[in-house]
Amino acid sequence: MNFYVSLLRSGVPAVAGWLVAVALRHGLDLDVTAVTGILTPVATFAYYGVFRFAEENLSPWFGWLLGYARPPQYESAMLTSPNS
Repeated sequence: MNFYVSLLRSGVPAVAGWLVAVALRHGLDLDVTAVTGILTPVATFAYYGVFRFAEENLSPWFGWLLGYARPPQYESAMLTSPNS
């Protein structure tokens, strides 16, 4: 389940960033390289940052805007040295 949650919470902001970049492209005179190379990652980062902050500080409900209402929980593994 954590694998699915982590993929979903990465994919939804990527799609949202792409949609924002495409929408901005229709309102701005930009070439395709600018949209895909600059605006998409910036919009993705901003989208994830805003809703992750809102999820932590305002309400867990904002997690749904990242694709799933809670961050994945990973088990902490004990690290061992190769010499032990």
